[in-house]
Amino acid sequence: MIKPHGSDELNPLFVYDPAENEKLKREASELGNIVVSSATAANAVMMGGGYFNPLTGYMNKADALSVARDMHTTSGLFWPTPVLNLIDSAGAHHIREGDTIALRDPNMEDHPIMAVMDVEAIEEFSDAEMEEMTRHVYGTTDTEHPGVAEFNGQGKTALSGPVKVLDLSYFQHEFPDTFRTAVEIRNEITERGWKNVVAFQTRNPMHRAHEELCHMAMDRLGADGLVIHMLLGKLKPGDIPAPVRDSSIRKMVELYFPPNSVMISGYGFDMLYAGPREAVLHAVFRQNMGANHLIVGRDHAGVGDYYSDFGAQEIFDTIPDDALEIEIFKADHTAYSKKLDKVVMMREAPDHTKEDFVLLSGTRVREMLGNGEAPPPEFSRPEVAQILMDYYQGLDG
Repeated sequence: MIKPHGSDELNPLFVYDPAENEKLKREASELGNIVVSSATAANAVMMGGGYFNPLTGYMNKADALSVARDMHTTSGLFWPTPVLNLIDSAGAHHIREGDTIALRDPNMEDHPIMAVMDVEAIEEFSDAEMEEMTRHVYGTTDTEHPGVAEFNGQGKTALSGPVKVLDLSYFQHEFPDTFRTAVEIRNEITERGWKNVVAFQTRNPMHRAHEELCHMAMDRLGADGLVIHMLLGKLKPGDIPAPVRDSSIRKMVELYFPPNSVMISGYGFDMLYAGPREAVLHAVFRQNMGANHLIVGRDHAGVGDYYSDFGAQEIFDTIPDDALEIEIFKADHTAYSKKLDKVVMMREAPDHTKEDFVLLSGTRVREMLGNGEAPPPEFSRPEVAQILMDYYQGLDG
């Protein structure tokens, strides 16, 4: 199996020993504590699950700035986005360098302890430094961008240092059949006997074009397994909630993929909407979970019109050859061809005009579903469309 990023073995930061975990929770209840941001909590979940291997905790100011500027930490580790514990300066008044503190979950009732952290440094970013990081990572400083707004709304004080993760937030409870750590996915890949694995990232339901794209990638790469890996954390308003996505994807796989060819799983992270930089982050944690290939399509991890159609593919041409072992399957926009009576990548059908494809905007699809009207079967499998229609019509009820 492919090696994890940055180490020979995966080193998840979750404390798996039940007795040790319980002991640390008891001790943490007596420590100084903070309720962290949702982004900080998501970073803890990803470190706990091994997805952010080989990080051992939250980055300090120098590493965060270095990563933002050239995708390397000060020690030379390739990493595409800062992994920070940012708080408002007022929230740090009772914390001192050298303290061990408890990190409390902002997304669960009563804010249970999710990690303990050794605070090695407390550092303030200037407005100019925050703006620089934002520009490098998100490609814009526009506060209308949901990732930019979230990143800059946490505060400018960074607490850095190693963490021990004690709880994986609400993901295990709310998505017991779907949420998996990188450790668990590696183990299941081994159990299934897969040798060549493709990962597909999604924050949306999968329509016919996505389904066929996965088939294409598996066929062309000679893969024996596909991991459909859905984001389970916070999205922007209007995105379809995870349980609905999960149901629709499971129905599609049940009906349209061979047995033992697909693993449906999810991960506990908040969407950054950082386009190219987030695509590279996706590649890092897919390598950590054991995938050899990641499908990167048009406007991967994008939002609005902030990124070019294929910027998330082009960034991989700019990173060092030895930065990652995982390989990228570069996909074009896929759509159903009326001339060929099948889904194709549009670049592979040069004799087609726009009218030769079944193309529907996201707005039009949402309108149809909300009206109880199924999109054409060339666009969406009827069984999938029914689940989505039920959801949209429920919003109006």
